Amino acid sequence: MLRLITDFDGPIMDVSDRYYHVYTLCLATYQHPGQFIKRLPKAEFWRLKRAQVPEWQIGRLSGLDPVQARAFAAMRARIVHDVPYLVHDRLLPGAVATLEACQRAGIDLVVMTMRRDRELAEPLKRHHLERFFPPSHRYCIGDTDTKTDDVHDKPKLMARALAELPPATDTWMVGDTEADIAAAQAHGIKIVAVLSGIRDRTQLAQHDPDYIVDDLPMAVDLILKARYHPYPPPTTPQMTYPRRSPQLTQPSAY
Repeated sequence: MLRLITDFDGPIMDVSDRYYHVYTLCLATYQHPGQFIKRLPKAEFWRLKRAQVPEWQIGRLSGLDPVQARAFAAMRARIVHDVPYLVHDRLLPGAVATLEACQRAGIDLVVMTMRRDRELAEPLKRHHLERFFPPSHRYCIGDTDTKTDDVHDKPKLMARALAELPPATDTWMVGDTEADIAAAQAHGIKIVAVLSGIRDRTQLAQHDPDYIVDDLPMAVDLILKARYHPYPPPTTPQMTYPRRSPQLTQPSAY
């Protein structure tokens, strides 16, 4: 059995509108009367986010003073994942069709996210995604659980999933952050990083994923091709192949 463990935000959901909405809300909250503020265009804001520019620095670039910028960053961290703002998230193009194709192919689908239960349940229902991920195949953070940081918490979530899920002959992960890469690497799972999320190519490449591709459709296409080809096909501008190609010297048993 071939298993695909996918992050939710980045491979499936586009969160850029939510992040930008919260950015503008926090900016307006800490703007003094009469103060000149430069609200960044969404494209520029998202470029900075994907490059991991600190939130306080984005506040400074928007015209806030140091004290305002720190308060702005704290507010953003506090509310950006609140359920009322999740309505701004959108399905990424091709994500649902790709999940449907995976189901038809008999691929075992698992979602693994640093969202809390309530933050995952709402969009699964709203976008009719529950059909892909039954409760036994959803791994997220409990509503009352304490978070430390994603890079440490996600490998623990992966360990729980691997202990609870039925055995698979071949397991891959798709994600868009260093936490996804860390979770996969900690457990010897092949990781495909996607550029459709909150990290750009430069940030992802620093963590040495097995592959970097544009999005979930490309990731699944790569995974299926890897079952039959011991080495990757020629590099294209949209795709980065691994330094560790011997990992694919045997095709998947699926």
